[in-house]
Amino acid sequence: MSEKFLEVYRKSLEDPVGFWAEQAGRLHWKERWTKTYDDSNPPFYRWFVGGKTNIAYNALDRHIKAGRGNKAALVWVPASGEPRVLRYWDLYREVNRLAVLLRSLGVGKGDRVAIYMPMIPEAMIAMLAVNRVGAVHTVVFSGFGAQALAERMADAKASLVITADGMTRRGKIAP
Repeated sequence: MSEKFLEVYRKSLEDPVGFWAEQAGRLHWKERWTKTYDDSNPPFYRWFVGGKTNIAYNALDRHIKAGRGNKAALVWVPASGEPRVLRYWDLYREVNRLAVLLRSLGVGKGDRVAIYMPMIPEAMIAMLAVNRVGAVHTVVFSGFGAQALAERMADAKASLVITADGMTRRGKIAP
């Protein structure tokens, strides 16, 4: 391991609250937090109390504004081996398209959306779009049976499920 990595790792262990405050300071915040870490009500610990940010903005918009729109944001290599590269602009456009659709379906701040998709770029697009509109996503694993999936989505109180009609597994299309 590099000396730089070991130094960062050491700092994270010695002062985790200070370390994460420094890391969070690199992100865009609509409103900066008033307290980095609140452990006054175990087991309900809270980080960045009072802060407001949007992960989709931090993952996409700020990079585009910094001139990285044509840089690779997501590189996906499927089992077939043919890579698919999405630039920040590409990802931004797809996330916003889905966010508009979600809003038209009534999804908004605080709503919960289940994502039941294979490991494809569209899964990341779905996660970022849900965040873009202020909703919360829960990713449900395709290995669960129908009953387990239904229980998890009901428990999360998901108002919408984003899914795919199939996937490729071991070179074959599975519905």
